[in-house]
Parts: sequence; C-alpha cells; structure tokens
Amino acid sequence: MKLVKKETTATNTVKLTISIDNATFNEGINKAYKKLVKNINIPGFRKGKAPKAIIEKYYGEAVFYEEAVNEVCPDAYEAAVKEAGIEPVDRPEIDIESIGKGEDLVITAVVTVKPEVKLGEYKGVSVEKTVYETTDADVDRELEAIREKNSRIITVEDRPVKEGDLTTIDFEGFVDGVAFEGGKGTDYPLEIGGGQFIPGFEEALVGAELGKETDVNVTFPEEYHAEELKGKPAVFKVTVKEIKVKELPALDDDFAKDVSEFDTLEEYRASVKEKLSKVNEDRTNAEFQNAVIEAVAEKCEVEIPECMVDQQIENIARDFDYRLSAQGLNLEKYMQLTGMTPDAFKEQFRAQAYSQVKCNLVLEAIAVAEKIEATDADVDSEIEKMATMYNMEADKIKSLLGEGETESMKKDICSRKAVELIADAAKAKKPAAKKTTTKKTADKEEAEKAPAKKTTAKKTTATKETAAKKTTAKKTTAKKETEEKAPAKKPATKKTTTKKATDGKEE
Repeated sequence: MKLVKKETTATNTVKLTISIDNATFNEGINKAYKKLVKNINIPGFRKGKAPKAIIEKYYGEAVFYEEAVNEVCPDAYEAAVKEAGIEPVDRPEIDIESIGKGEDLVITAVVTVKPEVKLGEYKGVSVEKTVYETTDADVDRELEAIREKNSRIITVEDRPVKEGDLTTIDFEGFVDGVAFEGGKGTDYPLEIGGGQFIPGFEEALVGAELGKETDVNVTFPEEYHAEELKGKPAVFKVTVKEIKVKELPALDDDFAKDVSEFDTLEEYRASVKEKLSKVNEDRTNAEFQNAVIEAVAEKCEVEIPECMVDQQIENIARDFDYRLSAQGLNLEKYMQLTGMTPDAFKEQFRAQAYSQVKCNLVLEAIAVAEKIEATDADVDSEIEKMATMYNMEADKIKSLLGEGETESMKKDICSRKAVELIADAAKAKKPAAKKTTTKKTADKEEAEKAPAKKTTAKKTTATKETAAKKTTAKKTTAKKETEEKAPAKKPATKKTTTKKATDGKEE
C-alpha cells in the first residue's frame, strides 16, 4: 500500500489517494474467487468447481473485482490513515480511480476527521457552586422510604376505598357516550392519591365500594397531550376489584436490627446520614464539574462535523432504549403514546448531543495541551473497577480488551484528569438567591398541571394510559433516571454511505 496524496477538500474533510500494488490486489482476487466459486455455475463443470481463469473468461475479467476490492481496501485504508496521521470520525466514501489486470489498484477515500479545537481560557473560570447539605429532615425521609420498602401489604375487604389505598381497578372512559382509544384498562394497579391519573379521577374513587361499578366524572385539562380529548368532559366506568393497605413497621431498635447491621436506631440513623452526606457531596462535586466543563467549552471554538452529533444522538438513543427496556417498554410503544415521529424524536436530542460532543472534544484538547497521560497504573485501576463491577478476574478482562478498547479507556482517563484539573483551578461562587414562590404563583402552577405527570428525558414526555398522568425523568448531565413507568426514547442516527468497498474505521 502507498499513500499517494493527502488533501483537505473541506472543513474537517480529508481525501486520501491510495495505491494498492498489483500483487496485493491479485491476492484479493484469489480470495474473492475462493469465496464466490461455490455459487458459480459454468457449463461443463460441477457447481463450485470451475477454475478461476474459466470463470473470468466466461463472465469477464472484472467478475471478482468488487469482492477483491472489499478484501484489500480495509487494511489499505487503515494503513493510509495511520500514515496520514488523521483521526477519522465517520466511515469513508470509497471510489475506485484505477483498476485492471496487471495494474495497481488506485482508490480514493474521502473521510470526515476529528476537528481541531481552539482553546480559550480554561483555568480559573468562575461558576456557581451549589452545596447540598444533609438535614435531619432528609434522614427522616430516607428512613420513611425504608419503612415503606419493608412494609406489609394487607388486603382489606370490609370497607370502601380510602386515600392512600392500593387498589386494583377495571375502567373504561367515555366522551359523549362513546368509548375512546386508550381509555380502557383491566386489573390496573392504582394508588389513591398517587397522582397517576388526571385530576379528579383518584379523588372520586374515595368511598367507592369493592366490586361495585362507580361513575367517575372528570374533565381532561386543556393542556392534555391527546388533541381530541383536550378540555373534554368524560365519564369513566370504574370497578374496584381489590383494596390493599400498607402496614409500616415501627421505627425502633428492632427495625434497625431487621434492616441493618446496627443494634440501635440511633446508630442506624447516623449511618443513613453518613451515606446521604456522601451522596450530596458527590452531587455537589458532579454539578460543579459539569458547570466548569460547560463554562470552559463556551470559551472554545470548534466546528463540529454533523456526523459526530448524529453518532452521539444514536448513543443517547441506545441508552434511552435500554432504560425503557428495563421498565418493560419499547420505542415503538413510546412513539405511539407520544405521537412523535422518528425524525422529531431524533431532533429533540440534537442540542444535548452537540453539547456533549463539544465538551468531549474540549476535554481531549485540554489533555493534549497539558500533556496529560494515562499511566499503566491508571489503566490497571480502571480494569480493577470493571472486574469488581462484572465479578470477573482483572486478568480476564485485560485479555478481552483489544487495542481500540484500551486506547478508548486511556482517552477517558485523560479526559477525567482534565476535568479534575480545570475544576481544581475554577473559582466557586455562591448561586443566586432563588425566587420565593408566592401562593398565587403556586396555585396557578397547580391549576396548570397536565393530566398525566410528565417524565422528562431531555424534554421528552411519555404517558402511561390516555387517562393516566405522565411520569417525569429528571435530567442530569451524566445520566437520566426515569421515575415510575415513563416511556421515553431516542432517535436513529444518520447513516453514512460507503461506496463499493470498506467499512473503514468508525469511531
């Protein structure tokens, strides 16, 4: 292989002209022949037994060219990329410039490369730092949550529904006497007062008797997600099939012994406070670091190729899909519930993806500027963490890592060190005082609540049922966590066409 020419054809785009010697190309032809001959029929020969020369004479000498190009181009392209000293961020577009018997194969590869970052001031930036303290009220809430987890569920049969009951219901909704799509549910679990359904629905079930059909009259809010139901009065025929209540354990020393290694509630309470304090400390540091990264990125200049943003959208989509799957949901169902198209679904993550790509590029550039390196000890430490996470031997994980995975790990380590560097040098300032919400504002916000609680995963909403409220997933910079059963997912990435030959190098 010989790199004949390297030229920049556009911003972040490089064209490589690559010559592959005739001997190497002939090897590719021979491999192509062995691969394809079993499916070739030539009169006078058994299927798969015709000699290469006979096949070339029968079909033409170019019969094996395409497959031969596919055989030799990937290695030639990789070698040319290394020689050219470029870092592709997308698949190349391959064109054949010259091909023929007895000739060298000449191809061109047009590929998008990682952009250059023009760093601004990255040391000593000033950003707000919110410090999260752990209060006794936080500990009380955590202990209450633990009591909830350790509660007993008891079936009740001798009274009507009360606030806080865990019910199982059948329901069907009607507007103007006609049942509407998505308004029917069977054996649906509903906590009265949990806020799953539109306003007025759960309240109307208080006092409902077991096994008897109850009419629930509600009005869909004007902001409801289903256009045909906005502001419409509806009647739900509801039958309460089961009533259950939670019986919480007493908060005493016996409780502490049951749920922990401590003998007294006082000791257990101190342990809970210590853990919450660590969580709050990590949250404080993570938010501060994220704020520093974003502030530094704003001071930098870089022209980001669209393909990098599209690839990051795809990463976000896969993560979103994974979290949906963990909840028993899928993208198709989410699309149905939200009425979103794949394109709209993709676009909602574009700004987030752009920001993430820019921040990553900036951190890599800082690591280079500061000559930050990932040592063997750093890599070994990272592998040890993976071994603990996956319950595997560290040596086993190390043997499974290829050169690409190891290099990617080193880049991540260098980026983390860059984060620590700029965060340590940053100046923390107290956040601006928060506005106090007046009762009038609070009442207005309460009145404007949508029928279904919203679950946001980067401005994404999802609904459980037509009658049910939407659940909301809070957004964090590093990850999003989805509360309840909230459908939420992401877009497909723009494909890059590779002409005639190779998969090339993809990052």
